[in-house]
Amino acid sequence: MSQRRGAYAPEFRQQMVELVKAGRKPSELAKEFGCHDTSISAWVRQANSDELGGGRPDAPLTTAERQELAQLRRQLRQVTQERDILAKATAWFANKDSGIDKTSMR
Repeated sequence: MSQRRGAYAPEFRQQMVELVKAGRKPSELAKEFGCHDTSISAWVRQANSDELGGGRPDAPLTTAERQELAQLRRQLRQVTQERDILAKATAWFANKDSGIDKTSMR
């Protein structure tokens, strides 16, 4: 039975990355720890991208930047919905108030 995506703890992934950077091969780590060597290689690539990417405008986004971007998009979507609701409420109240006889208010 295969493991589900994201089943490895971040600490385990970091440990594998450090072992590869120390000179161990992903294939031998995969046999030793029971995970796939392509997963380990992907974790190393992601770690390298996270380390090297910050600062270059054409660099791919780091994991932290992707998470921040997703959070900002959610926040923007919520604020946009709130703005639209307030605009509709303002229009509704303006139309409701326009039915009042303003000459009797003098």
